[in-house]
Amino acid sequence: MDPTYKQLKYLHAISQVKSLRRAAERLDVSQPTLTAQINTLEERVGVTLLQRSRQGTELTPAGRAFMPHIEVMIKEMTSIKRLAADAEGNLIGTYRLGVPPTLGPYFLPEVIPTIHKTFTELKMFVREKEPRDLEVGLTNGDYDLIITTLPMEIPNLSIEPLFNEPLVLVCALDHPFANMDEVSPELLKGENLLAIEEKHRLFDLMQTIAAQFGARLLRDYEGTSLDTLRHMIGTGLGLAFLPSLYVKSEIAPRRDVTSVKFAYTDFMRGVVLAWRPGSPRTELYRKMASIMRGIAQKNLSEYVTLNMQITDIEGGKL
Repeated sequence: MDPTYKQLKYLHAISQVKSLRRAAERLDVSQPTLTAQINTLEERVGVTLLQRSRQGTELTPAGRAFMPHIEVMIKEMTSIKRLAADAEGNLIGTYRLGVPPTLGPYFLPEVIPTIHKTFTELKMFVREKEPRDLEVGLTNGDYDLIITTLPMEIPNLSIEPLFNEPLVLVCALDHPFANMDEVSPELLKGENLLAIEEKHRLFDLMQTIAAQFGARLLRDYEGTSLDTLRHMIGTGLGLAFLPSLYVKSEIAPRRDVTSVKFAYTDFMRGVVLAWRPGSPRTELYRKMASIMRGIAQKNLSEYVTLNMQITDIEGGKL
């Protein structure tokens, strides 16, 4: 029998993350299922495609020779699926939207109801992943569109700017900063700065802040989520700069930690809607972006800015 599309797609996923476990998580299948499919694929083509070790999983020379052809096939299959969906009708169907976990829960509740009301036959399947995985998944056809943060690492994707989200300084209730009207940048020197895991782009900005103002970035205490960071701040481990929409949703109502005004206000991340270039749904995605910007302007103007500039991290923005 010939290899199946599913088996080749599984091999492609493993080649990207170099781990059976992480590939299974990305594909939303069990690791035994993934392993069985790869074993069947190797039997059908008659060569070993993966080399497994304690350090990870790598393609064999034969596997590397297969990969350019597999990537072309995946892109073509994605196009076929989208053409078939378009043939069914205007906006009927399910669209797969990817969002970062540091943004989705605090922004999507504001916009999804309006999108459903505007496009009544359209359904959204939402999945959270880190921005780098979202962009790879978008190019591979795992998503139809994504909300992601700048700077993007995959060039030539189509994007629509949504807004800039400032980063807010947060500290424990008993920290000296908590009683100040404004914290000047020089006061950060020597302070412990907490960061989320390196796979999130917010980590890059934390590094920049620590280097610029002489703070100590605590690598031994990286948070797995924004909520984990909030708890670490509350116990007095250090300070953090957290996204303003998260502060609005999870810090202002709880009051277990507090946000303080920081005199240097240029740290923010740019948020965009992105999709594959040449998509037949480009106009729909632009309309969605317009809806998102309108809601941000109407409901979230205290927390985000719409005069978005796409700049790199050295300029203080993401």
